[in-house]
Amino acid sequence: MIEVIITDDHPLIREGVKKTLHNEIDIEVVAEARNAAKTLSLLQNKQPDLLILDITMPGKSGLEFLKDIRKLFPELRILILSIHPAKRFAVRALKAGAHGYLCKSSISEELVKAIRKITRQKRKYITPDAAELLAGQFGENNGELHEALSDREFEVLRMIAQGMAISKIADELNLSSHTIHTYRSRIKEKMHLESNVEMTRYAINNELID
Repeated sequence: MIEVIITDDHPLIREGVKKTLHNEIDIEVVAEARNAAKTLSLLQNKQPDLLILDITMPGKSGLEFLKDIRKLFPELRILILSIHPAKRFAVRALKAGAHGYLCKSSISEELVKAIRKITRQKRKYITPDAAELLAGQFGENNGELHEALSDREFEVLRMIAQGMAISKIADELNLSSHTIHTYRSRIKEKMHLESNVEMTRYAINNELID
């Protein structure tokens, strides 16, 4: 039996996953959580075969939490299930240690296949879109400009592009405004951008925000 824990802050998504897996005789959802803290508590008591993890949650982000889990529970298999398209987070998630990346729009078509491949075959589940992005990392241009950013810088870029004030970003990430200004300066330097407007235009053109 493949035992699964689901972590997602949206109850309807958790219910959708459970409904999709309900008739699979070899897969069982043994627990669910809405944030990183609850998930960590569950994992300290019992490790499943697979953790299905959202990438954008309140508090600690899925990417940060993914790295923490890989250090604490290196044998645990992790499938990222995200509302964001592969272009936005797939490469970062796979590099951080995820064993697969699926968009939530693909739950019914691919979820069961992904779970079995990751747990039974011990292989990564990579969609064609994610595979193309990974291949681009080794091309002549070594991927897009934003791939040079750290995960935190990428997060700040997206927040700025969504029109969030520096003080609001600092509150959301539990950092000082000075630190956010430093991240913004690094982003501009790495991506050769001059202003928030250029950062926003880049994010929109590259589908980094909705």
